[in-house]
Amino acid sequence: MPDPEREDSRAFRRGNNVNDSKPTTCMRCAVGCGYLQAGAASGQGVADVSGHAEHPTSHGGTCGRGVRETVDPRGERLTTPLIRRGDSLRPTDWDTALGVVATRLIEAIRESPSNVAVLGSGQQTNEAAYALGKVARGVFGTPHYDANTTLCMASAVTAYYQAFGSDAPPPTYDDIPEADTHVVWGANPAVAHPVLYRWLADSARADGGRLIVVDPVSTKTAADADVHVQPDPGTDLALARAVLAHVVESGAVDEAFVDAHTEGFERMVESLPDAETAAATAGVPLDRVAAVAAALDAPTILYWGMGVNQSVQGTATARALIDLCLATGNLGPGSGPFSLTGQANSMGNRVCASKGTWPGHRAFTEGANRERMAKVWDVPLTRLPDSSGPGFVSIVDGLARGDIDVCWTVATNPVAGMPDAGYVKKALDDAFLVVQDAFRSDTLECADVVLPAATWGETEGTVMNMERRVSPVTAVTDPPGSARQDIDIVAAVGNRIHPGVFEGPPVDPESVFDELRELTAGTTADISGITYDRLERDLAVRWPAPDADTEGGYRYYDDGAWSFYTDSGRARFSTAVHSAVPEPVDEEYPLTLTTGRRSDAYNTGVRTRDSGESEKPTARMHPQTIADCLLSLDRGETVIESRRASVAVEVAPSDGVPPGVVWLPIHNAAANELTLSTVDPESAEPNLKQCAVALHPPERTRAERERNTAVLPT
Repeated sequence: MPDPEREDSRAFRRGNNVNDSKPTTCMRCAVGCGYLQAGAASGQGVADVSGHAEHPTSHGGTCGRGVRETVDPRGERLTTPLIRRGDSLRPTDWDTALGVVATRLIEAIRESPSNVAVLGSGQQTNEAAYALGKVARGVFGTPHYDANTTLCMASAVTAYYQAFGSDAPPPTYDDIPEADTHVVWGANPAVAHPVLYRWLADSARADGGRLIVVDPVSTKTAADADVHVQPDPGTDLALARAVLAHVVESGAVDEAFVDAHTEGFERMVESLPDAETAAATAGVPLDRVAAVAAALDAPTILYWGMGVNQSVQGTATARALIDLCLATGNLGPGSGPFSLTGQANSMGNRVCASKGTWPGHRAFTEGANRERMAKVWDVPLTRLPDSSGPGFVSIVDGLARGDIDVCWTVATNPVAGMPDAGYVKKALDDAFLVVQDAFRSDTLECADVVLPAATWGETEGTVMNMERRVSPVTAVTDPPGSARQDIDIVAAVGNRIHPGVFEGPPVDPESVFDELRELTAGTTADISGITYDRLERDLAVRWPAPDADTEGGYRYYDDGAWSFYTDSGRARFSTAVHSAVPEPVDEEYPLTLTTGRRSDAYNTGVRTRDSGESEKPTARMHPQTIADCLLSLDRGETVIESRRASVAVEVAPSDGVPPGVVWLPIHNAAANELTLSTVDPESAEPNLKQCAVALHPPERTRAERERNTAVLPT
């Protein structure tokens, strides 16, 4: 049973009056802004949100979207469990829904633990993510589990491990105003991370400051840049290596730093092409390459996002960007490589959720770590899977082959968020699918059972932002109908399979956090010194925090001394070579599709989608592309076709999109019907940002053309 003293503590933190303002953390993105929020005077809902001036992360900063999407989400809420009866989902009660889920899970696990897949999300709290990993790994014993990492940050994570021996970017937010040069590569933080972007832009506008943006498309961030470099889609590695080559050729290497703190520099240099050849591969003039290389002479933070990570060369490109920082001595306060995280708790998933590592970044296959997990979870050691398993794409392949019978998705929407979405939908349709979410999603249409969950302002727990700060999220209102918090749903499922694995539900998130933080003690991601009481006092604490009085600063650096978690204690250079894009254009598919974010939408759109919003996404194209394809347009509409699907779209001219490129927003499920599921061989992250497409007149969809071809006389 929950501890009464802790229940009193939780009530104090939440407030006895629903109208009291309470500290919380924005869940819009991974910046981790501190908010004060209040519940509605009557009924349910969050009535008001404002920036928390005393919060150490954001100091009162907010963005309009974060506030709006917290107070007034436009998606359709799920309020009662649903179960499929024939062709439709019908309301049911929790006991029936959980009973059906447990029965199907037990049947599947009896055949084999790998017969079950669990797909999580960076939208869960640390406590819920830890609980889900505990159920997936310790109760089910499945290797088929992903906490969203391989759709988002896996390439950056793999690069950090390879270069530094540990995960997480070295810089913190404190370093942003100290940098002179800010290089933003394959990211649009003005749209995706507005509060962080203000800090970045303010620093770049200061005396001696510069902003350099590398992106095939002219974005809101690129509009502010001193230099905007536009490589051909899919050639980021070639461009990064061109800049590296220019740094070496021009004698701009920080030899003292390289000699003292790195290894593999000579092999990296031997692997480099000449700068001019690599620049030509990327479609970038050599003077632009020289401008980027010269800017690295000042203290530089090099940021990157999904434009780098979501590529078959994502890990190699992230390594090359880290190489640039190492070669130019841009590692240390006020400089360094800084990957930008999309989902609010992607970092927390990596520390807590037992996907690629056990909690605290403990190595997954190391015997002592496995024994520790089995003991803490009170499950047989033999139940834990032997490997951390594949990523999202390979899990879906297993579902499509019929190797996995049951799939449970939690706060994620793979039918919209994964590449080759039509294939994903069919694979989920053929499985027994349990969907746990707060809003009606594209994936829900495939569900056999729906478990309605709480959302922002209705949930208790903690999250971690992209600079490693742990901060609380609080509830100021109850969820609508019979919806429940994620952690309580996870515990209810887990207890039906392995009775007693959780106390409750309801589950005390503080007790779960205490179990989690103790598991991280002594690790590279130590949060053992962070307690709920400390967070109540300090609001946010950055790890590593091994005791109650310390918190982490610049990663791998302490009072002038460097300490990397590699065998040699040195940071490592890389030697990857650019290869061709996985799907080049040709005569049949002569255009390149790329995707990006809109400023008014959230992830796959389920939280921000108006019921009356057009089902057709808007494709941005250069006027020259429109002119060249004029016969494929009709009254401002066309059909984009890839080798996987065809999608009807509205067309908007844009000088910011290069000729020959088509841009679609990620927030509409139709975009990913077209995209390519080929993955990075090192990180298993899919190549979402580039594929070959063609345009056809609206009436000539792929299905219609195939039907017409089928009836032609022979």
